[in-house]
This record gives sequence, structure tokens and C-alpha cells, in this order.
Amino acid sequence: MNILVVRNDKLGDFITALPAIYVLKKHNVDNKIVVLVAPLNKTLAEACGFIDEVIVDNGERVFKLAQKIRHYNIDTSLTLFSNTRVAIAQLLAFIPKRIAPATKIAQIFYTNRVKQRRSQVKMAEFEYNLELTKELFNDIDLDYEKPLLEFSDAKKVYDVFRINNDIEKEVLCFHVGFGGSSDANWSLDEYEILIRATVKTNRYQVVMTFGPDEKDLYEDMQRRLYDLHIVYYLSLDGLLYFAKLISSFKLFVSTSTGTYHVASLVGTPTMTFFGSSLFASAKRWKGIGEESKQEHFMIPVEVNERAKLFEEVKTDLLSF
Repeated sequence: MNILVVRNDKLGDFITALPAIYVLKKHNVDNKIVVLVAPLNKTLAEACGFIDEVIVDNGERVFKLAQKIRHYNIDTSLTLFSNTRVAIAQLLAFIPKRIAPATKIAQIFYTNRVKQRRSQVKMAEFEYNLELTKELFNDIDLDYEKPLLEFSDAKKVYDVFRINNDIEKEVLCFHVGFGGSSDANWSLDEYEILIRATVKTNRYQVVMTFGPDEKDLYEDMQRRLYDLHIVYYLSLDGLLYFAKLISSFKLFVSTSTGTYHVASLVGTPTMTFFGSSLFASAKRWKGIGEESKQEHFMIPVEVNERAKLFEEVKTDLLSF
């Protein structure tokens, strides 16, 4: 069976789809798994051994997208996040069975509409995705490997990075930026306090990572922390290199953004900050990795409560 899985949005959202994709392949290794992804996620999708083909959605017109999909002779599709354009493209690609959550007007273009009521957040986003696979195979096993993605050359990547940057201790990483998808984060002043306190313990080498579009933030943090021995890494080597590198880190500290989901995907322990609403909470956006390796904090809006939580975070960080 040729199965198309659609998750053509942001990095973190695509990673929440990977457990569902994995179990579809595990259910029957003869299933050919084709994914429709955003350009950002192309290399990550190609690195997953349980994905057979990758279609990149470049935002082309619906008829052209339908042509691209039709090339793969899809028997059934599983659309984890839908919009009208994607729904119509699948209809025009003559996919006989099209499964999607019963939300938005786009649902009228699918043959199988599943009521999930994700806004109630009764489970995490990746768990809703897993549940959707039951519409295709009611006896499917939803267990998946953790970490879900490993690299044979990850240690080599880390060793080269360590030697090039004179790193002799285990790495504790701070990723202070976010791509606008997070509902809450500490201020740069607050991060500076946490980083200075961590460096003072002298137990870990602090590394700060930044996305390729965060050069201003990269330079700002160097000015703020000029007196400390910190390694600053601006991620210009691609998403796969970043995933391989952080898979060897001792801890990855960040807000709930795409890089957090990458860390959980590759098995790195995480300390993560979430918004105080249910929509932005850890209950909805927890990582797909081992829960025992994830520490979640929901940042409150109220000033005194925020200050109290900040002290708890600092204590936990220094005792890690």
C-alpha cells in the first residue's frame, strides 16, 4: 500500500508526526510511506529510515501540487494538519481514501473524517497523530522506538566540535531564541542570570546555539557574556548537522520551539519552558522522546508567580 502522510508545516509540528509515520511502516514493512513536508523538513524526513519518499510542498498552485502527489500512485492518505489547498490537491490526485481530522471547512474533501477535538488537549499532539492511524489499521501497534532518530556518525560530529572548541566537560546547552511559535520564554536578562549561575558551578561547558536567522541574537549574547568562557554556535550547517551535534549534549535548555522537539527526537534530555495556557502547555506539546528525560515548566503571567518559578528553575538547573 502506498500511504501519503501530510504534515507540511513547521519543524516541531512535523516532528510530532514522526511516531505516526513510524508505526505505519512498522505495521507492514511493505507499506510505502510518502510524506508531504515543508522545505525546511526535507533533509530530516530523508534521514528517517521509515520514510520511503519525500514530496516537498513549495507552496505551488493546487493543480501543480496535485500533479506531484499523483506521481506516487497513492492508495490512501493521512493528513495530520489540513487546509483547503492540501485537501483539494489530494482530491485532484485521485487518492481513493483520504483520512483527516474533522476540522475546518477542508474536511468536506476527505472520505474519512475523524472527530478528535484536539482543542480539548486530552492528549499530546503526537498522540493525536498516532490515534489517527487507527482509522487506517484498527489493530495497529502504537509503540515506537525512543529515540526515534539516531545517527551512526553523531559521535564523530560531536568529537570534532568538541576538539575545535576546546571542550573538555559535558555540554549543557542554552537555546534562548525561538521562531515565534512559542507562547512563553524567559527574557534575555533572565537567561543571562541562569547562564552565569551555570558557568559558576564549573561542572559543565555551556554552549549556546542559535538558528541561522538569529545572527543579531547571537551577537547580542556574546556582548552580554563577554567575560565568560562560552561556546557560541550559529547553526549554518543545516538541520541534520544540528540534530547530530545536540544528540551528544548533556542537557538542552529552551522554550517550547522546533529545536526542543529536535532534541527530544534524538534522545537529548531537555528542560523546556511553556506558556501557561492549555493550548501552549506541555500537555499538548511534550516531546516525542522518553518522558523521564523531559523537564517541563509552565511560565505564569503573574509577575510574582513568574519570579517564584524562575528561582525554582535556577535551583533545578544548578542541581542537574
